[in-house]
Amino acid sequence: MTDINTQIDNEVKSNDVVLFMKGTPDMPMCGFSGRSVQILQHLGVPFKGINVLDSAELRQGIKDYTNWPTVPQLYVKGEFVGGSDIMMEMFQSGELKQLMSDKGVA
Repeated sequence: MTDINTQIDNEVKSNDVVLFMKGTPDMPMCGFSGRSVQILQHLGVPFKGINVLDSAELRQGIKDYTNWPTVPQLYVKGEFVGGSDIMMEMFQSGELKQLMSDKGVA
């Protein structure tokens, strides 16, 4: 069995866009996760949503992985982008769309 860090690493590196969130893209379990999903859907970006509520180990593991205290967390092409506030700012400024375009995922 692999450790949680390895599992997270595999998800981040094997998917172009990953959102670690509370709930699922179809049924977000918090406002911040819901907002993050809406932003990605608005941009038309395919992404994988990973529900941190499925496992306490994952919920803590993702915070340790990035040294970032909150969920959701967005990764694009293996790089940590930020949480919902950062996503919102980047979305409003056009930076997020540009990032997706630069990374070839939009």
